[in-house]
Amino acid sequence: MSGIASGFARVPAAALDLSIVVPVYNEEENLPLLWPEIREVLAPTKLSYEVIFVDDGSRDRSAEIVRAFHEQDPRARLVRLKTNAGETAATDAGFKSARGRWVVVMDADLQNDPHDIPGMLTHLDQWDAVTGWRVNRGTGDSWVRRASSRVANRVRNALTEETVQDSGCTFRAFRRECLRDLVLYEGFHRFVPTLLKMRSYRVLEVPVNHRPRRFGESKYGIGNRAWSAFKDLLAVRWMKDRLLRYEIAEDLGGEGPSDERRSRE
Repeated sequence: MSGIASGFARVPAAALDLSIVVPVYNEEENLPLLWPEIREVLAPTKLSYEVIFVDDGSRDRSAEIVRAFHEQDPRARLVRLKTNAGETAATDAGFKSARGRWVVVMDADLQNDPHDIPGMLTHLDQWDAVTGWRVNRGTGDSWVRRASSRVANRVRNALTEETVQDSGCTFRAFRRECLRDLVLYEGFHRFVPTLLKMRSYRVLEVPVNHRPRRFGESKYGIGNRAWSAFKDLLAVRWMKDRLLRYEIAEDLGGEGPSDERRSRE
């Protein structure tokens, strides 16, 4: 390990405050800007943290760049998938690797603003999860993407009976216990807030900054996302309709409720 890296003490995993999960797919131009910005934002907070870059089978130098980060600062971690498995798989791998008591997931393309992270974390005192709402998309996305997003939000809210302002924003913060038993399927990274609500967790939507794309092109477009997202939405609607709903009236001789959420109520 280099002399620079030796200046960073390794914090025991059990003592970490925060894990930031960053799914990565061909982001070699963005990563050298994102990593120092995250460090700059978190420095005044005094939080112990790790940033888990999950390389989803990138064909560029993304993994190599993260390895260089780690050599300089062990708080940068690399989880590399063998092949490209999709954003949900990369997100899930990051969740399962996270060691902090809080977990943030954000994009690697610089459109999510790390400066929003401290504010999102403040809500976790009262809420189990926080999801972003991109209020200024006019500066970061084309009118076509904004229009398609509005239509998608309306369809999603109609089918899930929710009032989500921005279902496409995957910039989120969680208490780690929310994610412990979360089961994701391909495409379900879009529906994490809904899946948590189905398990009685409290989810808050908050405004976040949305920045223009600086490098590369979006991995998603209307053509490759609309139909698959709609099928996933129907699956979530089916799960919500079939969710088991009951209350125990009596449990003679049992140990009593073990649900951790009851201790917070």
